[in-house]
Amino acid sequence: MNTIVLVHGAWADASAWAMVEPVLKSAGHEVIVLNLAGHGKDNADFGKIQLQTYIDDVRTAIGKRTEVILVGHSMAGMVISQTAEQIPTQIRKLIYVAAFLPRNGETLLQLATMPDNKNAELGKYLHPDEKTASAVVDRSGAIASFAADAPPQIQAIVLEHLKAEPLFPLVSPVTITDANFGAAMKTYIFTTDDKTVTFPLQQLMVNNAKVQKTYTLPASHTPFLSMPGVLS
Repeated sequence: MNTIVLVHGAWADASAWAMVEPVLKSAGHEVIVLNLAGHGKDNADFGKIQLQTYIDDVRTAIGKRTEVILVGHSMAGMVISQTAEQIPTQIRKLIYVAAFLPRNGETLLQLATMPDNKNAELGKYLHPDEKTASAVVDRSGAIASFAADAPPQIQAIVLEHLKAEPLFPLVSPVTITDANFGAAMKTYIFTTDDKTVTFPLQQLMVNNAKVQKTYTLPASHTPFLSMPGVLS
């Protein structure tokens, strides 16, 4: 039995893993799914939510467990990277699902605006607002950006759960070292039809990191919606 902690990405919540969680549990694993601050039904003040807030959420969910497999989707790649830096002895493996995989000092925004991500759709529909410390994605572009290959009924659920995203974690740099984060085992799951974290950017990030294993899925940004069984 493994302990697997699933961390959702931006403009999402714990329900993103609803079709993956039971598959993993049926295989005998302990599965922990959490909502990060400001997501789901949590209405925390966005102005008080930092990247470290998310890391604290994950650390609380892990508790004193060790040998944890920590899985992050999209924005959560930043979160699991910094978590592994802070509690390296509790983490057995990091798994990045179409996720941002940073180097020391990088921010999500910095990675998302790199030339290798020039064909991403998300930027067309993204509206950051410093006054409310939030970033909003137009509903008109959410499906094209996140779930173009999901069934219509699943796309409807994506729109149902779509809400503003805390801004500060998106522009906060990670502080990671070779000794802690660098020593963690890493797996990356590529999504070749991704319109948010494009395949070229995913490849660049993996090439810049010490990743032991990769898998490739012919999926958009949310394979947990379009092919949950395969992803699991």
